[in-house]
Amino acid sequence: MYYIPVVYPCPHCLQNYGWQPTHHGRPTTIRDHGPYPYTVNIEEATLQNNNFRTALWTGDHLQVTLMSIGVGEDIGLEMHPDVDQFIRIEQGQGLTEMGTRRNCLTYKRRVKDDYAIIIPAGYWHNLTNTGNVPLKLYSIYAPPNHPFGTVQPTKPGALEF
Repeated sequence: MYYIPVVYPCPHCLQNYGWQPTHHGRPTTIRDHGPYPYTVNIEEATLQNNNFRTALWTGDHLQVTLMSIGVGEDIGLEMHPDVDQFIRIEQGQGLTEMGTRRNCLTYKRRVKDDYAIIIPAGYWHNLTNTGNVPLKLYSIYAPPNHPFGTVQPTKPGALEF
């Protein structure tokens, strides 16, 4: 069952609004807006997110999540057998590693702001924050990889899922 978002008109300007970092100076909440049409300033949403992982949009065929990886932390070595993944870094720097076997990550690249990482299904991968600020990124999964509405404030909480 999907949550049907209700968009309320702003009483001050009588316009409908979705996610914005602030609306008339009031912060808004980042939440899952799928599977309905949605627009967002993805850079602002990514930079505002302080959770380890927050689902921003979940549809039947793809999902957008926002992530914030702490200094010295990583996403965690993982592999999605049937999911392609696209990652875009908006803030920070890191090291991405990939390979076809868990113990043989032969593809290693340093990444930073404005870099994209494309991970084919079946590849083991990890991304480690090597900078001195949180690594802020968004990730697109096709098909979706996390349940609708996923919010994982910390990495240990994410591992419980």
